[in-house]
Amino acid sequence: MIDIAESPWTPETTDPRIPPRDHVVSRYLIDRWAESQPDKVFLKFDDPDCPNGGEEWTYKAFRERAIRAGLGFQQLGVRQGDHVAVWGPPGREHTLAYLGLHYIGAVYVPINTAYRGNLLAHVLAISDAKVAVVHAELCPRLTGVDLAQLERIVTFGGDADTPLPTVAYADALLPEAGTLAPLERPIEPWDPMAIIFTSGTTGPSKGVLASYLHLYTNAGPVTWPMVTGEDRWLQNFPMFHIAGMATMYVMLTRGGSVGMVERFDTSTFWDSVRRTGCTAGFLLGAMATFLEKAPPADDDARSPMRLLFMVPLSGDIAAFSRRFGVDVYTIFNMTEISTPIISEANPLRRGVCGKQREGVEVRLTDANDCEVPLGQVGEMLVRTDRPWGMNSGYYKNPEATAKAWRNGWFHTGDAFTRDADGYYYFVDRMKDAIRRRGENISSLEVEAEVQAHPDVREAAAIAVPSVHGEDEVLVCVAPQPGRRIDPPDLIAFLKPRMAYFMIPRYVRILPELPKTPTTKVMKHELRAEGITQDTWDREAAGIVVKGERF
Repeated sequence: MIDIAESPWTPETTDPRIPPRDHVVSRYLIDRWAESQPDKVFLKFDDPDCPNGGEEWTYKAFRERAIRAGLGFQQLGVRQGDHVAVWGPPGREHTLAYLGLHYIGAVYVPINTAYRGNLLAHVLAISDAKVAVVHAELCPRLTGVDLAQLERIVTFGGDADTPLPTVAYADALLPEAGTLAPLERPIEPWDPMAIIFTSGTTGPSKGVLASYLHLYTNAGPVTWPMVTGEDRWLQNFPMFHIAGMATMYVMLTRGGSVGMVERFDTSTFWDSVRRTGCTAGFLLGAMATFLEKAPPADDDARSPMRLLFMVPLSGDIAAFSRRFGVDVYTIFNMTEISTPIISEANPLRRGVCGKQREGVEVRLTDANDCEVPLGQVGEMLVRTDRPWGMNSGYYKNPEATAKAWRNGWFHTGDAFTRDADGYYYFVDRMKDAIRRRGENISSLEVEAEVQAHPDVREAAAIAVPSVHGEDEVLVCVAPQPGRRIDPPDLIAFLKPRMAYFMIPRYVRILPELPKTPTTKVMKHELRAEGITQDTWDREAAGIVVKGERF
């Protein structure tokens, strides 16, 4: 039997911008829902061998498991405010570690499962973690790496040898009896809940310090009113990504439920949706393109899914909505901020991200933080009217924090335009922008047109140096299964669809584009490789594209 010692309780803030603890803090949310709706399913795990899905955990059962995990962490020496690294795929063990840490007020530090070597050492050093929960298949990567302050490893997913004292997950985090120690103080909405590392696609990962209020504001009931407590969210993202860990928390704030699917797979996506009964979810990067280009099926529209967030918008949204029977929304967001821009259902404006939501201020500025005129390109700067409503800085990186937050606004590093109706349009990452012949080119727009070709599965446009100064456009493409991409045919396809200065000079064909575990194309790798021996050159092939007078 596990007992819970009484914790001290102090009055809550009277600031109307701060919701009550039991609307924001994981521990109190778990307690609240376990009492008010104990038999409602919180988690449903996908099982391909079971037509009706797999194992289900009710709120009452989940609370019991979270308390056991919290007690296990306390018995390992973890205290309120301590940081614990978790390194492994999503699933039962990872979920319990995540919310078990929250139950005792500790800070969850997930690590990208692709990391190894110096990058792994880098994030471990930043984490300040003394305890790490690690999947057995990842344990060999710990050998020979500077483990910083790590003292003990908890392993799951099989037996493993590690260079530190090790204990099995079942032995450490599933105790049968004991007393959960009281909290030193109540867990507050502004307390840190996680350190979320940036993707590392352009350099060493930075640790984003996220409070409960940050994640609550990011996608809470006010920010995402279209998602309700009646929904079941499709969780098929890695837990080290905000799309994985935060959306599980989002459903907890609503008293909703989560369908746990191991990963995104085009061929099994809709089967998993039907088995788990999911009604809402995310499509990031190329996911929507993959689903759109999959062969049509008679049951495409016959699923419980009612809404999908598509980021960025791609293809024919109206056709996608009709085919799959869902409403499509889009947003602009990043780990550090809290969804400042969100669209209406099924937006028709090409390239739109939506409008500014209530509770945030947004500016588009030049390099000196001065406002740009309407319709011109500027970097998006953001701040919220709720204290702690965005990131609390980059952990142990004051220089990056000061640079990002200069002049009291968070600098996103993303270039946007805004129209007279208040709609925002993503142009590019500031560092990904391409400038050719005096024209600014959006890599996103180039990619959208290239991906419209029936033989192209995915595309990434990057800048490469030109002998004339400025840039040339190189597009890296991967073919649809069973198809072949012919570069001259692709150029002919693009000529009537895009401005002459945007048409790529170089085409490089790859079996698949390099991507992070969340399907974000790693353009820095493609950019570093540049023009390779197998890259096709339009001008060398004698195909010249010139602008017309009118």
